[in-house]
Amino acid sequence: MRFWFAVTGSVGHTQIDLTPGRPPFGILRAAHVEFRVTDLKRARAFYVDLLGFVEQDREPDRLYLRGYEELDHHSLVLRQASSPGVGHIAYRVAGEEDLEHLAVLHRRHGLPVRWVEGEERGQGRALRVQDPAGFPVEFFFRIERCERLLQRYDRYRGAFVMRLDHFNVQCPDAEALVRWYVRELGFACSEYTESTDDPPRLWAAWLRRKQNVHDLAIMTGVGPRVHHAGFWVTDQASVLRACDILAASGMVGSIERGPGRHGLSNAFFLYLRDPDGNRIELYTGDYLISDPDWPPIRWSLDDPRRATFWGQAPPSSWFDDASPVESISDGSLMPTRAPELRDRPGFVR
Repeated sequence: MRFWFAVTGSVGHTQIDLTPGRPPFGILRAAHVEFRVTDLKRARAFYVDLLGFVEQDREPDRLYLRGYEELDHHSLVLRQASSPGVGHIAYRVAGEEDLEHLAVLHRRHGLPVRWVEGEERGQGRALRVQDPAGFPVEFFFRIERCERLLQRYDRYRGAFVMRLDHFNVQCPDAEALVRWYVRELGFACSEYTESTDDPPRLWAAWLRRKQNVHDLAIMTGVGPRVHHAGFWVTDQASVLRACDILAASGMVGSIERGPGRHGLSNAFFLYLRDPDGNRIELYTGDYLISDPDWPPIRWSLDDPRRATFWGQAPPSSWFDDASPVESISDGSLMPTRAPELRDRPGFVR
């Protein structure tokens, strides 16, 4: 079954095929994110002491954190740096040989590629690439496994963070990046947003490898920038508990948006900013996608329910702010540019 929607090209109509490609490798899921932080002790107080992330390991310039149900050595890395941002986002693949296939694909398209080994504690050899929009993306297979803490209720603290769920990114040409991840990397589309122009134009898409709404959301905006990393919590009470903890500790300013329910994904959400401004989402209550022929759900850019099902408008910071990303070659922050949709309502600036 093929899924199509119409968007505006430079001239006339362009048809985007949302049928996932079948590459010779398997990407399993979103696996971890590395945040740059300017004060590691302050960042630890936020993520570990208040929100309850599990501190699995540490180095002088890095902390390795995870959720209670995760087996992987880490799903969140906090790295000391001179300025905030995102060092890389990472996906686990199905086998070691998949890394070679991914290297061939990226080199064939002229994209920067670097092999990484020994830089990240607990992880084996990895492939780090700069994707077509400029995002630093890592692929790995081997990872140290740790004690699963799902039933260690005696250790639960904070917001009861269970696992990493997804990444959300901004780029000037969402259509092109969606095409790359769907056709070349085999991601499937669960939901998408388009404008009400005639013909309509793609604004954002929610893409998945695992069987829920998304591992990666791609939005139109200034980029390349990472908007947020989403972490799954047990229930709505966990989201509310996070609000109470932050407010009681004098960190109410870290609560940027929510609690609320998305129209897109149906999830109950809370957006938080860490002391350096990096954004995370606490996320629960989306839905299962079991069938490979799941038809993508369309949302109009003019429908306010897509962002918040209850109707509240997000704050301007949620549109304007996002984290810059690193170059895989020298660690500098990638330059950004704005899309051509500045005049459209709902444009993420």
